[in-house]
Amino acid sequence: MYLLDTDTLIYSLKGHQNVVDNLRIYADAPKAISVISYGELVFGAEKSEQIANNLAKVHRLREVFPVIDLSCSIMDTFGNIKAEVERKGKTVDDFDLLIGATALTLGYCVVSNNEKHFKMISGLKMVNWTNPVDFSQTW
Repeated sequence: MYLLDTDTLIYSLKGHQNVVDNLRIYADAPKAISVISYGELVFGAEKSEQIANNLAKVHRLREVFPVIDLSCSIMDTFGNIKAEVERKGKTVDDFDLLIGATALTLGYCVVSNNEKHFKMISGLKMVNWTNPVDFSQTW
């Protein structure tokens, strides 16, 4: 199961070829988005010049991918991760930590271009679909 991060969703909406290729390759793999990513997309649409058009795209994503709400178990994982990262003297944006906590709690793999933040979360599986697709490895 893949948890698509906000940046991956934006890349897909903009037609980024590598992301589009990966979405096609993994078309049958279950995918979802965090309610955090959904909120970030709504915010981006609301501050854009084409609000109605962009909100329609965001609402369509909600129809295509299940939106995972936050739960107490995800928040427990969030607190644990945030404390662990801070003990290492590092900081990660809370929204990224919440997305990572969602994936970690549910056993999902995060799909993001934000490798810097997500690689700081111990045990989190992550892939970057903006990288060129190696078609020899997909069949």
